[in-house]
Amino acid sequence: MRVTRPYTRQASVFWSGTRQRGKGILSTPSAGLKMALYAAGGGLKRQGTNPPELIAAAQAGSFALSLANELGEAGYNPRQIDATATVTMENAATGWTLTQIHLDVVAAVPRVAECDFVDAALRAKANCPVSRALNANISMRAHLTRRQAEVALKPRLVPAAPPAGPARKNGARRKGPND
Repeated sequence: MRVTRPYTRQASVFWSGTRQRGKGILSTPSAGLKMALYAAGGGLKRQGTNPPELIAAAQAGSFALSLANELGEAGYNPRQIDATATVTMENAATGWTLTQIHLDVVAAVPRVAECDFVDAALRAKANCPVSRALNANISMRAHLTRRQAEVALKPRLVPAAPPAGPARKNGARRKGPND
């Protein structure tokens, strides 16, 4: 086991106004978030970011790294891991609360048995630093694909809410790009 030193990371926000009508600017020392627009859940009308979105990004990113680590420790070399975290916020008696996180992961891993992949995904979910830090119910759907991984990294666009429309006949589900 490799021992490493503890480290810290930081982010800062300048906020102006009330929670409902305010807005802010979020910055991190890395180039990822410099003067990013920031507001409460839906305050910026799809411009900028918000706390639940940042938590979802942290969860998806941390889980993907944890899964890559678990697969590597088991002797597998993942070609691609596509992880999406969906955060559910509910207005409880104590205020807005993060109550649920759902992880949806699709991975291309040569020569891995389905049972080894699922075992690595469950270990990654349990050992992920962000998962351990959050007091939320975390569910997961893990899918192993045998298709070749895409060469370029392309973030998958996730709709804000499932599209409304008529129910499918016989409960059939439309296949997505990763099915």
